[in-house]
Amino acid sequence: MKIIGIGKNYVNNLSEKPKGEVVPLIFTKPETSLLQNDKDLELPSFSDNVWYEVELAFRVGKTCKNATLENALDCIDAIALSNDLTAVDVLKQSRENGKGPWALAKGFDGATPISEFLPIAQFPDVTNINFSMTVNGEETQKGNSSLMITTLAELIVYVTRSMTLSPGDVILSGTPATGANKVNSGDLMVGYLEGKQMFSTQVK
Repeated sequence: MKIIGIGKNYVNNLSEKPKGEVVPLIFTKPETSLLQNDKDLELPSFSDNVWYEVELAFRVGKTCKNATLENALDCIDAIALSNDLTAVDVLKQSRENGKGPWALAKGFDGATPISEFLPIAQFPDVTNINFSMTVNGEETQKGNSSLMITTLAELIVYVTRSMTLSPGDVILSGTPATGANKVNSGDLMVGYLEGKQMFSTQVK
């Protein structure tokens, strides 16, 4: 399976949305980065600056290639809540060396805590989904899918021009524009989708 992510995809309010065409910033993560069933998170030994980013995750339900805006959402069968962890210090090193890869910064084991998936039919409007996360009981991030710069449908169209999406692939659709911060040992991160608790991750 593939995990497709998108960077810098949210604004704080609709007035900040850029006008004209925006080229999405796409990256991939390996399946081994998934952390499921509320397992504890062990921070990687090679980084001392890992940050959390709560995100909506969409599961691909059927093979999808060269999608159009009209049929793109037909490819999606379920939604979950995820946490796109990033080793910020490693990412910074990659950027300083030119156009270095994001793989090590975002693809380490456990770098994608994720909840169970819910049928997409439970969400009649994918452009109006509320989600949030708390750290140690304090809300740190809060978002709504209406604030995406590149919508889910547009993202699917863009990605499937280059690569085929297959059943079981996961699309991470970006984190709210503000609130991401450093993960510390002992933290408890809890994610909510439309007010329902979806994941709980204890950091060792």
